[in-house]
Amino acid sequence: MTTLPPQPLSPLDGRYRAAVTELGDHLSEAGLNRARVHVEVEWLIYLTGHRMFGAEPLSDAKIASLRGLVTDFGQPEIDELATLEATTRHDVKAVEYLVRSRLHALGLDAIAELTHFAATSEDINNLSYALTVKAAVTAVWLPKLDAVLAVLREMAEKHRADAMLARTHGQPATPTTMGKELAVFVYRLQRIRSQIEGTEYLGKFSGATGTFAAHLAADPSADWPAISREFVESLGLDWNPLTTQIESHDWQAELYARVSHANRVLHNLATDVWTYISLGYFRQIPQAGATGSSTMPHKINPIRFENAEANLELSSAVLDSLAATLVTSRLQRDLTDSTTQRNIGVGLGHSLLALDNLQRGLGEIDLDAGLLASDLDANWEILGEAIQTVIRAEVTAGRSSIEDPYAMLKELTRGKRIGAGDLARFVEALDIGEDARARLLALTPAGYAGLADALVNYLD
Repeated sequence: MTTLPPQPLSPLDGRYRAAVTELGDHLSEAGLNRARVHVEVEWLIYLTGHRMFGAEPLSDAKIASLRGLVTDFGQPEIDELATLEATTRHDVKAVEYLVRSRLHALGLDAIAELTHFAATSEDINNLSYALTVKAAVTAVWLPKLDAVLAVLREMAEKHRADAMLARTHGQPATPTTMGKELAVFVYRLQRIRSQIEGTEYLGKFSGATGTFAAHLAADPSADWPAISREFVESLGLDWNPLTTQIESHDWQAELYARVSHANRVLHNLATDVWTYISLGYFRQIPQAGATGSSTMPHKINPIRFENAEANLELSSAVLDSLAATLVTSRLQRDLTDSTTQRNIGVGLGHSLLALDNLQRGLGEIDLDAGLLASDLDANWEILGEAIQTVIRAEVTAGRSSIEDPYAMLKELTRGKRIGAGDLARFVEALDIGEDARARLLALTPAGYAGLADALVNYLD
C-alpha cells in the first residue's frame, strides 16, 4: 500500500475547512504568533511613549512601521518563526528574536533591549490568547450564532399562529404553536448570548511570579501596577492584578462553560427539529443534485441537524475539558495549560460548524400546516384538560355540583380516541353554567393553544 501525501488529520482542517476557516485567522498557531508580535510591539510603543529608561517617544512613522509588523504578518514571518523556534525550542523567545530583527531593519537598535522588557513568556501569552479568543468569539462565533437566531426569530414570527399538537413525554398534549416553540429557543439562546457577550477577557503583565520583582529592580520609583493596568487595558482587555506567573484562566473557564451551555441548547433545538421532521410537521426542501440515501431514492435525510448534533457534542466535550483543566496550575506555574489552550480552536470550531449546519438546515425546511391541522383534529381527547378545568371553576363559583371532575374526564378520555361529537354530547350533559357550556362547545383542538401566539411578543 502506498503512503498518502501529507493530509489534514482533523476534519476541521479537511472536509469542513471552508465552514471554519475564519477561526483559523485567530486561533491557529500563526494567529497566536501574530498576536504575540502585537503585544511585543505595543509594549515597545508604550515604554518609549512614556520615556521609560530615557527612551524617546517614537515618531508616528516609526510607530506605524512597528504596527505594520502585525498588519503585514504573513507567510514569511510564519516561516521565519518556525526556523527560529527550531533553534530556541521556545515559541515566545522566537517571537522576541523576530521583533528584534525587525527593529534593526527599521533603524531602531537603540530600543532593542526594551523588547520583551521585564516580561515572562506568560505575560505575552496570556494577553495574546485573550486577544485571539476575544476576536474569534466576537468577530466569528457570535455573528454565526446571531445568524441562526435571526432565522429562528423569523420562523417564530412566521409560525406564531400555526397551532400544533404538543407532545409532552412524546404523547398527545395541550396544543401550542410552532412559532412559540421556536421562540422558546430564541429566548434561551439570547440569554446565554448576553452572558457570552459580557465576558471579561482578563490579562496580567506582572512578571515571572506576578510580583513585579524585575520591574521594581529596574526602576523602584515607577508605579508598576498602574503601568501594567494601563498597558493591559490599552489592548482592550481587563486587568487582573493578582496572579502567579500565569493569568489564572478563570475567564476562559467561564466563557467555555457558557459556549458549551449554548451548544447544549442548540443540540436540543437540533433534536426537536429532527423530531418534527420525522413527524412530518416540517417538510425538507429537496436540494438540486443532492442524494439522501445511496439505495433509497425517495429519502431526504435530515443531515444538517444530525451533523450539528455530533459537532455540538464534540465541541462541548473539548470546551468542558478546557474549563475543567485551565483553572488549575501547580504552585506558581506548570505547562498543562500550554497544550490545553492550543485546542481552543478545536472546541470553538466544532461549535461553529454546527451553527453553520443549523443555519443551512433551518433554511431547507417548510412547515406542513395541513398535517398540523389534521393531527390536531385526530386528537379531540386533549380537550379533557380544558373541560375538567372549567368544571372546577364552575364548582368553585357555585354553578356546578360535580364531584371530582378530573376523575370524570380521566374516565372519558384516558387511553382513548374520541371525536368532536363525543365531546359535544358530554359537554351538553354537564351540570355547568350556560356561558361555560358555550365556551366549551366552541372549543376545538386547533383553538386550544392559549396565549401561544401572543407569547412570541416576549422576544421583543
